[in-house]
Amino acid sequence: MIGRVKLKRILDIIANMFPNAHGELTYETPFQLLVAVILSAQATDKSVNKITPGLWAKYPEIEDLANAPLPEVEETIRHIGLYKSKAKNIIRTAQEILTRFDGQVPKTHKELESLPGVGRKTANVVLAEIYQIPAIAVDTHVSRIAKRLNISAQDATVEQIEKDLMAKIPKKDWIATHHRLIFFGRYHCTARKPKCETCPVQAHCFYYKNLEK
Repeated sequence: MIGRVKLKRILDIIANMFPNAHGELTYETPFQLLVAVILSAQATDKSVNKITPGLWAKYPEIEDLANAPLPEVEETIRHIGLYKSKAKNIIRTAQEILTRFDGQVPKTHKELESLPGVGRKTANVVLAEIYQIPAIAVDTHVSRIAKRLNISAQDATVEQIEKDLMAKIPKKDWIATHHRLIFFGRYHCTARKPKCETCPVQAHCFYYKNLEK
């Protein structure tokens, strides 16, 4: 596995590639971000951003979504994958935030993960984006990069990858690194046809070295 010193060199290069990396989901309130991240499970941020303006227009307040008829919400988000289960989850999450958390998006992993449709990744995104609480959300991009750069084992779980990254990266850099790794995976080290030949971290890449064999 790659060590902290080498990893820092790689992350510095990626930081120079994507100095303005940021979350790409569009939202105006903490609750809107929470809903958007729930909707983003097994979907792209781009596809989520296409449907959320209509969702916010119909249900501008948490109370509006909490009281919305399920078929209506399903119809509003039907162009996104798993829309039926996601519709149930966002309605129930709205209801629970009103009844259990006085209408405020909670600030802890435990409380967030008690909400329907909210797992560790979603909780990490909300804590980092809304409350600036250091966290590293491991999505498909972060997972792929961690394995290709030999930060984590090839068979590592999402939980193990998160632990590996947190152990090797200073806490103050977690949020920025999370965004940069996502941009690196989304726009450069893609799942299909990664830009290996022009990659500035090529010399450090476990994946590229295996390609050359």
